Amino acid sequence: MDEHEGGEARSTPDAPGGGCGEPHPPAGSADGTGGGEPREDGTGGEPGTGETGRGQDTDGTGRGQDTDGTGGGPRADAVYVGRAARDAALDRGWLLGHFKEPGDPRHSQDVEIKWGVHPRGEERARWVRGEQRTTLLVLVSGRFRVRLPGREVLLAEQGDYVVWGRGTDHSWRAEEDAVVLTVRWPSVPGYAVPPAVAAGAAGVAAGEGAPPR
Repeated sequence: MDEHEGGEARSTPDAPGGGCGEPHPPAGSADGTGGGEPREDGTGGEPGTGETGRGQDTDGTGRGQDTDGTGGGPRADAVYVGRAARDAALDRGWLLGHFKEPGDPRHSQDVEIKWGVHPRGEERARWVRGEQRTTLLVLVSGRFRVRLPGREVLLAEQGDYVVWGRGTDHSWRAEEDAVVLTVRWPSVPGYAVPPAVAAGAAGVAAGEGAPPR
C-alpha cells in the first residue's frame, strides 16, 4: 500500500461577454447580426470560439480552452481518463504522484493516490518509519487493519476511514480481500519498500512487523 504510498468550481464572470472579461460588441456589428466581427467562414462570433463563444482556440488546434467555466474543455493532453483497477495493476496500485512521468497529467509532487487491491492476509513488509506525510485511507470493500504506534484501527464497513499525520509511523494488514483508496500529501520519494523485501513479505524478518519502540 505504501510502496510509493477528482467537484468542479465554476466562476461567474463579472463582465458580460461569455466569461472572457470583455463586453459583447453592440448590435449592428459589421455583419449586421450583432454577434461581433464576422469570421472568415462567415458564421459570425469571436474568432476561434465558434458560435457558442465557449472557449478560445489559443493553440491553433481547434480544441479550445475552458476559460469561462462553461465546459469548453482543457487541452486534450491535460486530461487522462482511466479505470482504477486496470491502471493500478500497472504500477503497484499507484494512480497519481511524483513517480509518474513529467508531462503526464497524473504526475504530482503535491499529492499521491493509490487504489490498493489486497488479498486476504497480505501485509506491509515492514513499518513506515520517519513519516513526513499526511495520509487519508478509505475502505472501499473488505476488512483492513491499519497499525499505528500504540493502537490498531480496523476498517470494516465501506466508507470507514482513518487519517494520520506527519510523524506517525504505520503498517497494515488485509483481514479479508480488500480494496482501499489512499490519498497522501505531499508526494515525495524515499518510502518505497525495496523489491527484495517486498518479495519476501510472506516471511517478514524478525522485528520488522513489530511496532516502533
